[in-house]
Amino acid sequence: MTINSYVQGDYDKPDGFQKLDLYIKSKLKYPDVIYNRIFYLALPPTVYNDVTVNIKHNCISDNGGWNRLVVEKPFGRDSASSAALSKHLADLFSENEIYRIDHYLGKEMVQNLMTLRFGNRLFAPSWNRDHIASVTISFKEPFGTYGRGGYFDQFGIIRDVMQNHLIQIVCLFAMEKPASKEAEDIRNEKVKVLKVIQPIDIENVVLGQYVASSDPKIDDAKFGYKDDPTVPDDSTTPTYALAVLFIKNERWDGVPFFLRVGKALNERKADVRIQFKEVVHGDIFDPGVCKRNELVLRVQPNEAVYAKVMTKRPGMGFELEETELDLTYHARYKVNLTDIRLPDAYERLILEVFGGSQINFVRSDELQHAWRIFTPLLHKIEAEKVQPIPYEYGSRGPREADELMQNHGFVYTGTYRWKTPIHNA
Repeated sequence: MTINSYVQGDYDKPDGFQKLDLYIKSKLKYPDVIYNRIFYLALPPTVYNDVTVNIKHNCISDNGGWNRLVVEKPFGRDSASSAALSKHLADLFSENEIYRIDHYLGKEMVQNLMTLRFGNRLFAPSWNRDHIASVTISFKEPFGTYGRGGYFDQFGIIRDVMQNHLIQIVCLFAMEKPASKEAEDIRNEKVKVLKVIQPIDIENVVLGQYVASSDPKIDDAKFGYKDDPTVPDDSTTPTYALAVLFIKNERWDGVPFFLRVGKALNERKADVRIQFKEVVHGDIFDPGVCKRNELVLRVQPNEAVYAKVMTKRPGMGFELEETELDLTYHARYKVNLTDIRLPDAYERLILEVFGGSQINFVRSDELQHAWRIFTPLLHKIEAEKVQPIPYEYGSRGPREADELMQNHGFVYTGTYRWKTPIHNA
């Protein structure tokens, strides 16, 4: 804390920002040196307009240095509010000065998606509708919102996680190979994918809201979402959502992408699960013996890439079983027998702001097309007060979500469990 300073002021009054500007200038040791400024806005969205206007008119570097504005989500509530915010920012700053931060783009395994896809020839022929049956992107948290439910209730799980974190993963997974690793080439391909994703149909959505556990193992599990005094008793805000989306292009037409997010579930997990189609059965293996292959990218916890494959069980017989080809990061990457340190997502992204790289930041047209996918659904849910399905704290979520996935072709056998390997030094 010794390197931090604090200047008090009001969001909507210029004098506080003028004081901040004077304070910054008082710390500059060499008046003839060009100094740059980064402004990081982790603020309620209701004050963005006042703050950005005051920064622009009172605080920016005036000696030739660059200025960069980092903006935390939410970037609006729907297409209209997001467009209004984007226009407001564009009137004050250029697009190359605006860094809309989505910390999930800084996660190690999300960063690895492009390398896995485009750096390995073995995946290229099968990364399409001819071989992939479905893609599931999951974000599960084992805790609820007690004590901060009033804030969460304004947004809900779709706005909080699905419309930003998960849709960005969809883009990186499904986009075509960019012309280069430059920010604009990558973001151009992400926009192309977003443009051909159909708006989500309410029939392809399951909404849930957690209730108190009937057998609480922790104190928080005694409270359902609406037991929080900051949450309205009649709230229909979902704390769980499963949505099925489709990408209408030659590569992905007909492949369901399952986006699954929830709070107060049975585990902490975020991963991307690619389920491949069955092998074509001939007269070698009996029907049903060969399970579907899966490629899994575990984002958190315990970063890993593993593939579920069929192998012959060791022994004299010729029986088949599922096993995994495993790349668990803490087992593979060690320095002097110590786990290699993976950078925190924010650590990586803030360093990129200093370096001027916008590869992992959201462009305004990305926002526009992402909101186009979700806005009709969100408006329908709110206008019709769609009732979420209750599910117990600590459960897997509503059973109806599993049924919807199965209706769209997801195959869950329950015969295999991946175990985090234990490696002795």
